[in-house]
Amino acid sequence: MTELDLCISSFSSAQLDLWKPLLPEDIGAGEEVHIRVPAPLVQEVKDSLDQHLISYKILIPDVQKLVDESMPRERSTQRQEQGGYIYTKYHPMEEIDQWMTQIQKNNSELVTQHYLGKTFENRAMYYLQISQPSNKAKKIIWMDCGIHAREWISPAFCQWFVKEILQNYKSDPKISRFLQNLDLYVLPVLNIDGYIYSWEKERLWRKNRSPYMNGTCYGTDLNRNFNSSWGSIGVSYNCSSEIFCGSAPESEPETRAVAHFIEQKKSDILCYLTIHSYGQYILTPYGSTTKPPSNSEELMNVAEKAAAALMGKYGTSYKVGPTSLILYNNSGSSRDWAHMIGIPFSYTFELRDKGTHGFVLPVDQIEPTCEETMLAVTTIIDYIDQKYFPGEAVMLTSGSLGLSLCLSVLAWSIS
Repeated sequence: MTELDLCISSFSSAQLDLWKPLLPEDIGAGEEVHIRVPAPLVQEVKDSLDQHLISYKILIPDVQKLVDESMPRERSTQRQEQGGYIYTKYHPMEEIDQWMTQIQKNNSELVTQHYLGKTFENRAMYYLQISQPSNKAKKIIWMDCGIHAREWISPAFCQWFVKEILQNYKSDPKISRFLQNLDLYVLPVLNIDGYIYSWEKERLWRKNRSPYMNGTCYGTDLNRNFNSSWGSIGVSYNCSSEIFCGSAPESEPETRAVAHFIEQKKSDILCYLTIHSYGQYILTPYGSTTKPPSNSEELMNVAEKAAAALMGKYGTSYKVGPTSLILYNNSGSSRDWAHMIGIPFSYTFELRDKGTHGFVLPVDQIEPTCEETMLAVTTIIDYIDQKYFPGEAVMLTSGSLGLSLCLSVLAWSIS
């Protein structure tokens, strides 16, 4: 064990919340480790780190203050009546549901809302289909957000993405072109029960809300519950763990709903995009092995182009590569599963930031985060469009222009 392992193991795992990486065994020399510390334990943790000669810095002095600042101070219904839906705020599930209904009503020529399945707590899951009318068969780009409840910037981006497509498809040649060949399927919140729980009970809740052990612990990490090397690495079988993988592949109704739908459509789906936070990564398959996919070079090239487009907006740097090589090992992810069933392009986006705010990204970063991510995502979609529909693309565009350990401690004073 390293000095850092010994230091962390000296505290109760129930009291320290490991944010990066998610498992102690993934802690490596020369890498940052982010932990959230209850306020009463802060000095004790500092003393222990000093005793073990481990350097650290405080990233978030008061997590509760950051949580409070990210919560809206008034309901959005009044704001909507006065000036339309506000995309630079975080919205509770009730408002996202209302937004989905309204976005379909206001764009009925392009948008339809479809039932996908039900959550453990019996809430309906809906996705939006953006489809320009056409007489020819079209392919599909899938995007889901909010698989982890506390990652609020993820659903915020899905909403932003839909808004940008609908506002610009007539004027933006790139969007206009790929909508002639591709339909966009967008699931704004995959983990609805967990997302609601993060608003109403525990802001940093991650999993869904299915009970285990006779209700003594709750929730499965839905991104470790897909049938892709399920349970083999980077997971926990302890239902109290943040990365509990469930009792079996697709044991959770949310996972089953997505998986069964994608299975039915997989011959038409060219790209699977799943949006997360934080860390600033564009991840390619696979998370559970270093063996590269057959098209790994192409996957990397496209991801690098997307990262370059993203950086061109505000200079934000993203790291690109397979999870198992640049982040940590994990199994059961939707990204790996989608590629394993034959979807040629599959990516996970880990949005801002790198740890200064972690899962509690301030509202003033929603807009720049969404703007730069939009450029990356449309770069991927445009590449796929031109790869699979080269004749149409040419015709439509021809007339247009160290070993030391560094520990970043997140001080936690949630009351």
